[in-house]
Amino acid sequence: MGILEWIVVTVLLTSVIGACVLLYHLMVQNGRILLRLEALEQHQRDQNVLSPHEHAFPPGFPAGTVLSDFSLPSLSGETAAFSRWQGRRVLLIFFNPGCPFCGQFLADLAAFMATSPDLPAIPLFISRGDPADNQGLFQRHDIRFTVLLQEDSEVSSLFKIPGTPTGYLVDERGTTASELLVGADPLMAALRTSDQPRIAGRFTRSLPESRVQHKGLNAGAPAPDFTLRSLDGAELSLKDYRGRRVLLVFSDPECQPCDRVAKELERIHRESDGLQVLMVSRGEGDANRQRAAEYGLTFPIGLQRHWEVSRSYAMFATPVGYLIDAKGVLLSDALVGAEPILKFALRNWR
Repeated sequence: MGILEWIVVTVLLTSVIGACVLLYHLMVQNGRILLRLEALEQHQRDQNVLSPHEHAFPPGFPAGTVLSDFSLPSLSGETAAFSRWQGRRVLLIFFNPGCPFCGQFLADLAAFMATSPDLPAIPLFISRGDPADNQGLFQRHDIRFTVLLQEDSEVSSLFKIPGTPTGYLVDERGTTASELLVGADPLMAALRTSDQPRIAGRFTRSLPESRVQHKGLNAGAPAPDFTLRSLDGAELSLKDYRGRRVLLVFSDPECQPCDRVAKELERIHRESDGLQVLMVSRGEGDANRQRAAEYGLTFPIGLQRHWEVSRSYAMFATPVGYLIDAKGVLLSDALVGAEPILKFALRNWR
């Protein structure tokens, strides 16, 4: 091989080796970037955060869905029920102080309110995490709307919330006036107009297709068993009353119609030999014990933390009742409201 040929081969080999080295370094660098992106995405998943470009959302509730009531503590320490806002238009916002998109939403909201203090809907935040972190973030942006804290994702799960920031526009009747609003921009759009915002073409399921039942169980269905803590701390199970007819009533200490029902149920409980009154209530133990003492309630009362027993009976509301026969089968459809419960109880209490 001549000198010229040797030089050409050497140059080619050097170029190939250089290209391989460069390709190797690019692959290593790209791998590091991918690992960092994967770590960031995992952190966002751990924080229950949604990227504004994420598209794989669960369907949420369609517009026109009657939302369930719930009670949560606020940043000020008091417990508030969602029904407190009934009669007013609300933007229900699911939030997380560790979510960067949530911080951007607060900044956008603060800037918008500086020029437009009158909003077409009241922002109501459902957040999670440390109260101090939430308090500091909202104070930093000078946002003074109510913030309710869930322990984990109990209300988010109930409302089919995939992450944060998301929410629903809710009308004066407690019914969704929008489909699920995903991200800061759709949420802000709901506050910039009194129209009912919708995200076109994203979610189209109708209410009858929803997997979560809301209309109650029908007569003839087995009554789902449950075990709860009673007001005195003992275990209370529906199966313990097998062999007797049971009037099962779902209640809440902040529900005014429930108070009227409770008074009449106590009379029935004292005077009836053939009907066992059993109540499942929500809220704090102290509030329920105070209510029981005020009305002299002596029938058994079990406490559900949120809606876990209500969910199995397919009705997220209070007061709601069911009549159950001695074999544990429902003798009635869901009895919704004070009048249907009391009428049915008075017909069957002997």
